[in-house]
Amino acid sequence: MVLGLGAGGEHAARKLAEAGLDVVAVERDLVGGECPFWGCTPSKLLIHSAHRGDPWSRAAERVREATHDWTDDHHAEPLEKAGVRIVRGTGRLVAPGRVEVDGATLSARRGVLLDTGTEPAVPDVDGLPGTPYWTNRDLMRLTAPPASLIVLGGGPIGCELAQTFARFGTRVTLVEVEDRLLGPEEPEAAEVVERALRADGVTVHTGADIARAAYDGAFTLDLGDDRVLAERLLVATGRSPHIDGDLEVDERMRAGERLWAVGDITGKGAFTHVAKYQARIAVRDLLGEDGPWADYRAVSRVTFTDPEVGAVGLTEEQAREAGIRVRVGTADVASSSRGWIAEAEGVVKVVVDADRGIVVGATTVAPSGGEVIGLLTAAVHAEIPVAALREMHYAYPTFHRAIARALRDV
Repeated sequence: MVLGLGAGGEHAARKLAEAGLDVVAVERDLVGGECPFWGCTPSKLLIHSAHRGDPWSRAAERVREATHDWTDDHHAEPLEKAGVRIVRGTGRLVAPGRVEVDGATLSARRGVLLDTGTEPAVPDVDGLPGTPYWTNRDLMRLTAPPASLIVLGGGPIGCELAQTFARFGTRVTLVEVEDRLLGPEEPEAAEVVERALRADGVTVHTGADIARAAYDGAFTLDLGDDRVLAERLLVATGRSPHIDGDLEVDERMRAGERLWAVGDITGKGAFTHVAKYQARIAVRDLLGEDGPWADYRAVSRVTFTDPEVGAVGLTEEQAREAGIRVRVGTADVASSSRGWIAEAEGVVKVVVDADRGIVVGATTVAPSGGEVIGLLTAAVHAEIPVAALREMHYAYPTFHRAIARALRDV
């Protein structure tokens, strides 16, 4: 039984059914989960249209096309064709191998795989409950952008959408309680992104002390000595898991007796590619196959601002906290031939384990930074020696030539 049909659950259900197992999958919302309907795909369509200068109507049309007007037949039908029986409703794990769905109990001989996902986390701000604030789900069905918008949260989603709406002509104010944007990422990346947002007209408040929110036809956000006003307010302060209690998974994605879990609820990275990676591992274990088992040293991630922030592995701070003897190399993207040609702003940073001579983390802030990080993801995953990376051929003229310069700086 698969409880939750996000990216990981969907993949696992299909593969298990194709392998000959009887599979029942439970989903209370749309089969496919957050990513194709309210997250990855539609948000990147909005970002792409904003960067191109499209009108909002064109962007909205493409979102409707991509989501099939928020219907999930194109996800559900391939599962059913593979032999998966889909049960629509809210499922709850009540015992090993047993799930209750809207009062009915279903039992699985082999076990249950959880992929129950997350929902937008709403901060504890006085006055915010009961107001018509938006989350990412509300944005995807808009027929026109608002005149003004407060974005609460300076993580990847907040930064991406703040820049997107600014480029569609909305007056945007971005509010973050931490001292800088993109808190988990390298500070050099945050500096570039903040400059880019300000250049697009976004007003940025970091280290904000949010005292109260109010709504009387428009939103007011009190920030101590400052006050922010806007037509709409978007909450982009992270995600909360759809699960009660703590959940830990081992390298085989086992979470308990006859229980496996994948996706955001495992805490290993709230990314579609991680969910699918974990699903492949869980399927192997459920079918009695050999590993390889889970390895998260080289999880890559991308923030789709302009410029993009690609990252993999450990930041400099994380590496030092892990007791690694760290050496760091950096390079301005403008120092690469392509960077100079494109008048691009950005940075490449590599974090090296000096004792082993390998890259353990890296960040690339550049146009198509999410693509540039690919080489460094392979380097972290395969533990390619820095000496070998320095002797590689780097195509001319490309943004990724800045990687060679950063490695020379180590």
